[in-house]
Amino acid sequence: MSSLHRLARNLVAAFGLLLVALPAFAQNDDDLLPVTEAFHLTTDASQPGMVKLHWRIAPDYYLYRGRIKIKAADPAAVSLGDPTLPDGLKKHDEYLGDVEIYHGDIEASVPYKLLAAGTTTLALDVQYQGCHEIEPKICYPPNTEHLKLTIGGASTIPTGPAPAAAPAVGAPAASGASLLGAPATVPGTDATALPAEQAFRFEALVKSHDALLLRWTMPKDYYLYRDKTEITVASPSGVTAGEPDWPSGVAHHDEHFGDTIVYFDQVEVPVPLKGAANAKTAELDVAYQGCLENGICYPVMKRHISVDFAAGTVNVAAPTASAPAAAAVKEVAPTPPPPGLVPKSEAPLGFIAAIGLALLGGLVLNLMPCVLPVLSLKAITVLESGESQGAARRHALWYTAGVLVAFAALGVIIVGIRAAGHGIQWGAQFQQPLAIGILVYVMLAVGLSMSGVFEIGGSLGNVGSGLASRSGPSGDFFTGVLAVVVASPCTAPFMGSAIAFAFAAPVAVAFLIFLALGLGLALPFLLIGFVPAIARLLPRPGRWMETLKQALAFPMYLTAVWLLWVLTKQRGADATALVLAGGVLLAMALWWYGRTRHRSGGLSWLFTAVLAVGAVAALWTVHGLPAPTATTVATDGIVPYSPAKLAELRAAGTPVLVDMTADWCITCKANEHAVLDTDAFKALLKRTGTVYMRGDWTDVNATIAAFLEQYHSVGVPLYVVYPKGGGDGHKLSTVLTYDTVQQALEAAASP
Repeated sequence: MSSLHRLARNLVAAFGLLLVALPAFAQNDDDLLPVTEAFHLTTDASQPGMVKLHWRIAPDYYLYRGRIKIKAADPAAVSLGDPTLPDGLKKHDEYLGDVEIYHGDIEASVPYKLLAAGTTTLALDVQYQGCHEIEPKICYPPNTEHLKLTIGGASTIPTGPAPAAAPAVGAPAASGASLLGAPATVPGTDATALPAEQAFRFEALVKSHDALLLRWTMPKDYYLYRDKTEITVASPSGVTAGEPDWPSGVAHHDEHFGDTIVYFDQVEVPVPLKGAANAKTAELDVAYQGCLENGICYPVMKRHISVDFAAGTVNVAAPTASAPAAAAVKEVAPTPPPPGLVPKSEAPLGFIAAIGLALLGGLVLNLMPCVLPVLSLKAITVLESGESQGAARRHALWYTAGVLVAFAALGVIIVGIRAAGHGIQWGAQFQQPLAIGILVYVMLAVGLSMSGVFEIGGSLGNVGSGLASRSGPSGDFFTGVLAVVVASPCTAPFMGSAIAFAFAAPVAVAFLIFLALGLGLALPFLLIGFVPAIARLLPRPGRWMETLKQALAFPMYLTAVWLLWVLTKQRGADATALVLAGGVLLAMALWWYGRTRHRSGGLSWLFTAVLAVGAVAALWTVHGLPAPTATTVATDGIVPYSPAKLAELRAAGTPVLVDMTADWCITCKANEHAVLDTDAFKALLKRTGTVYMRGDWTDVNATIAAFLEQYHSVGVPLYVVYPKGGGDGHKLSTVLTYDTVQQALEAAASP
């Protein structure tokens, strides 16, 4: 009996200790203050021309001096001066380097000047960021408060109850702080993480009476975890959430979660509600988590949803956050890549290096097969002007102007679309059947002009002006524009890194990168036009030039054939037949125009116009054709890419080579011919046990576009090797050699 008594006494004691310990465990999650209580902000606008901001920082929290940013919500109404901030405590942050932090109370003074008459309120956006320095050691995402202050009167912003008194500024910080995720700045860059509600914009819609549609929208470089999302029904009883219908995502190897699936850009998820057929309303809770690539991982975010099925409306409450386990976002030193591989997060280029690579990339583009047909136009122009150095200079300058303007426009469009949060890659216009069809017509028209079927203008130098109905410099200018358009599916060596730098750089820098690409493409003809010694190497003009001009028309026809082949891959044989029929109508219209352009008569022009309209109608019909159903069957040892299959192979410890390609990508086809379709490569795959996985980006494919975004690729080709036994994927060069691939796969397959 005494032994039972001792056992009972021990159990009671253990239970008592557990009760005492529970508050300590609760501290890890529940005792963290909301950001506006941890960093309590008040304001004072009583002094004209000066506004004061005061933060009271709770004990065990600190605020970054360098993360305080103050902007005018309406710059047209108010101009802000530089804020005056006190010196902070110097600290070496393991992610941000040497920083200054604040404890206790601090005050900032911001001078301002009113620009609009009659302004009585001061609208400010104040952003700040800080951390909790004892367990759980976390850094909050940047928080922005939108303030509206009455000018000339003291103002206080009700951001929640003020925290308890805190130590004065300069109090020592806890040493050896290990943050829950990196601070909201990507190390080595100026990128600032967004607040959670902006980084993961959440929406919920009524899909049917027993189903919801959940939608997350993320800016560039943010991603959402699939298996960290939980959906539960709080009421009514008897209603439960079914299995979400997740679309295909991106395979991602997480150092802590292992192989998982993530989503970039936007994802829509239908969620069935079992037992909701007779329910009028429902209350749901949705928890989810995501990260900024190479930056912070956000705490688990929670949203409460109120559904009114009768009205078809959904109310989503403001987000709340809880701190995840520290291991989920702990920073781990990157594993060095195997020999011959490029790590996923490549060291950023310097500005001068990016300009140099862009110049070299544009120069090498002159040798790419997708550009050579158009350059034949320029060759005719240069040969014709061989007897006049001044004419050669004018041709070179106008051609260069066309190239630079086209590259600048392309760069502004691409960078602008990406800055708006939409993904776009180099050469993506070749995914559009309408763009392919237009290029077929252009190549056909230019070829017919060179063959003598019709002429625009009176000299050989104007054959490139088939893009416009003007003669003179416009022919040279639009030849340069056309060269850029057909060059975009080619990725020459040195171009990939330069364009990637441009996509991540400020707009002005990106603009210079694209101009450097254009200058490289135009450089050979600039040298011919401005260096007489080079120009003298060209043959003298003569009657033989007419034969050369007609011979150079055939590369144009071959380019049109290649484009038709690409179109067949995208929209099938019906699309090809329509474009061929439209091409015949276009050829007939140009032929008739060439025969009758010197005649006066409305019927001749009407006939030409009718034929041209028929060609356009055929092209527009192609635009509306659906894409053929994609096949997912492995052929000739090639496994079609899918995130789920990639995750399965990686979980099994299988080395994988992922090849993202497109039928319109000339560099891709060159690599396939030289390396990837050879018997030696197939033997290498068998010897190393590597699975060869190929993704086809010939047509628009959001899953492949997300994969390209994940590896910061500006387009295809993209080659990523995943090593045996797990670990990050590593990129290969865009131009392959067998030795490079062999070295990479053997290293990836080694234990």
